[in-house]
Amino acid sequence: MPASRPQTLGALERSPFAKAARASRTVKDELRANLITRLGTGDPVFEGVLGYEDTVMPQLINAILSRHNFILLGLRGQAKSRILRALVTLLDDAIPVIAGSEINDHPFRPISKFGRMAIEAGGEDTPIAWLERDQRYVEKLATPDVTIADLIGDVDPIKAARGGHILADELTIHYGMLPRANRGIFALNELPDLAGKVQVGLFNVMQEGDVQIKGYPVRLPLDVLLCFTANPEDYTARGKIITPLKDRIGSEILTHYPETVDLGMEITGQEAWTGRDDLSVKIPDIIAEVAERVAFEARTDRRIDKRSGVSQRLPISLLENVVSNAERRAVMSGDESATARISDVYAALPAITGKLELEYEGELVGGHVIARELIRRAAEATFKARVGDAAVDEIVMWFDGGGALQVTDDAPDAALAAAFSSVPALGDLARSPLLAGDDPDDGTVVAVSELVLEALVARKRVSRSDAGRYGRAVPEKRRRPNEDIFGGGLSA
Repeated sequence: MPASRPQTLGALERSPFAKAARASRTVKDELRANLITRLGTGDPVFEGVLGYEDTVMPQLINAILSRHNFILLGLRGQAKSRILRALVTLLDDAIPVIAGSEINDHPFRPISKFGRMAIEAGGEDTPIAWLERDQRYVEKLATPDVTIADLIGDVDPIKAARGGHILADELTIHYGMLPRANRGIFALNELPDLAGKVQVGLFNVMQEGDVQIKGYPVRLPLDVLLCFTANPEDYTARGKIITPLKDRIGSEILTHYPETVDLGMEITGQEAWTGRDDLSVKIPDIIAEVAERVAFEARTDRRIDKRSGVSQRLPISLLENVVSNAERRAVMSGDESATARISDVYAALPAITGKLELEYEGELVGGHVIARELIRRAAEATFKARVGDAAVDEIVMWFDGGGALQVTDDAPDAALAAAFSSVPALGDLARSPLLAGDDPDDGTVVAVSELVLEALVARKRVSRSDAGRYGRAVPEKRRRPNEDIFGGGLSA
């Protein structure tokens, strides 16, 4: 703690901090003032929150400027928690509190009996502590078993017995999370999961500043910013949110997933752990794009639950798993570097299936089958976005004539590049600057070649088995009952 910060009430009254401390500025006023300063300098309001500059951020800024309690409504993986945690950057560096106070009593305006008694007993010698901005943020996940005691507080018989107090004495209260967030920010995630009677206690504190604990009325004029998150499907009037609480939330802000693939790739690139210490793993742009498009394709698939959403964590986890598979290949072969390829995306299926909530129709098909289809559709969309309707007839004719390729994720880059180059027109297409960039190496050529073949599989012009064998497309009438629509065997 800096030596310049006063440690007693008297020292605080005589210090340069006294003027700011005596000002009757609430937490919401503090956030508002610091936000105005940040807006005036042109700095980003929150670092690391991408894609909301023209949608969510203006609404959030207006809510803070209006001194509103607010709620962020959005599906999972839309940076709601990150936004709430970033609010602490708008708080002052530190504030003075009465030392030992459970609810961060203001030295000049204590609201608890403990704080008032401390001032009366200590006078100018009352110890002062300093609360750093990170300590002024309290977050709670709402679950059906959360009680009034958890959020607001409860009578503590042990405190009463040790202090010789009657149970109605305020000194016997064990304060919950909300009072302990006094003079700070209290964030409640998944608000609709909170039981109705707890919601009643919550809005009572928000509006009237009082609550009943075990039948005893207690005044709690808390100074706190309340912010919530919820899924839009749950935040309705069908019994999950009580109307008086909804009415007391000043601003309702809708979040969303990235609106473009490029933006999604930027977010994934920021969040994914792709830089490994032991060796270098190159991620071609097309592989990063395929990983991102898997999420975009999943969000439009009717077999995947729209109410649950497809989290942005899917492409993040997927890309990390892709890099890990390429890293594994390099370690096993003794190479010092590796290049990610489409077969690595297939090896990363566990990063996809665990993040898909399937509808009934999807459950019948199976998560692994859907995940493979998403990869093929993502590859086809990437191919089409980059080269449009490129000529691929020679490639298809080669496979129709009996040609076949076996591709495994542990095969060396040079061997695969040579095998792909034996397919007419595939080698030239794999070195196209639109797909491979300038002066591509063998690893990039392999990644692009696999992308081209996956695009043809998605168009049903080439088949691919689950073992990675590319061959002639299987006609519809000759397809076995257990084959998927792309000509490969149905995975177990």
